[in-house]
Amino acid sequence: MATHARPVERAGALRRAASAARELAAALSDQAPAVAGEALQAESTSQSYFRVREKELSDQQAALHGVLVIHRALQDLCETPLSGGDLALELAGMRQAVVDLTGATPGSSRDLDPTANVPEPGTRASSEDVWSARWLIGHQVHVLFNVCAAVAVADAAARLRQSDNDAALLRLADATTYVRGFPAAMTHASTVPADYYMAAIRQTMAPPSVDVPLSGRQHRGYKLFRASMNDLLSVVPDSYEHLVARAPELAEARGALLEADIIDGERHVTLAYSMVHLHRSLAQKPEGPDNAVAELRLMRHRRAAQYAPLIRFGDHYIADAVAGLRHK
Repeated sequence: MATHARPVERAGALRRAASAARELAAALSDQAPAVAGEALQAESTSQSYFRVREKELSDQQAALHGVLVIHRALQDLCETPLSGGDLALELAGMRQAVVDLTGATPGSSRDLDPTANVPEPGTRASSEDVWSARWLIGHQVHVLFNVCAAVAVADAAARLRQSDNDAALLRLADATTYVRGFPAAMTHASTVPADYYMAAIRQTMAPPSVDVPLSGRQHRGYKLFRASMNDLLSVVPDSYEHLVARAPELAEARGALLEADIIDGERHVTLAYSMVHLHRSLAQKPEGPDNAVAELRLMRHRRAAQYAPLIRFGDHYIADAVAGLRHK
């Protein structure tokens, strides 16, 4: 994928990728149709808003719905002014999701004729319609990455319990690919003008548009990921120095995953600032002293403090500060 090519070349490559995803979705649909998600009850206001549902699926159905999310995202990315770096990270997550969901072997796919089956851009929708749709599409990719990362981390922890370090290393690498894709997917969702977000999108995530203000705490896929991370660290709680002495490859793989998790928190801070500046979070209590950016920064600091002894270049200044606050 020409992630850093000129706009015309990049858009053409993305259209070819979207065409391939469409073909894969059609092939999976021939085996069994997609589940009518809108007919399923939402488990939270967040699920209803972002059009996400939970249901036990067969392997084929899970693959189909994952590919449908990827297909819609690739179509939108054809016209999204996302940086080449974020595009590369999001596409890497999509590719890993296809591998995990379909059971395909990486590198085994057929070569595509770069001129075949490439749909021409259709009738252009209004910018406002595109931006509102992008907000949902990017979040759905984020949910897909959350769930796939949670499964990969859980698999890695299970392999470590079985002393199968080689398999655990592979799954940790897969999980890291997804976590690096978290902020890329969120940036994709947020590639809309900040003034449009504040005027048209943000109000749809708070009463009276919805029953309760939407919050990241309502994202069940992300909570599943956080639970799997806690489980992993219960299996390998060793400090970086101790772990690298007995299992250097595991220490580096765990460190790469934890670093990606910290970076996700840091980029969430800067992304929120670019969108809402110093406005309060929709879900903050009236008596709270902080704004959305400050709350996200605290979340980053707590995560960095937790991981400081577990990674090679831990943020020990923050770890000491957090420990001092807890002592007081």
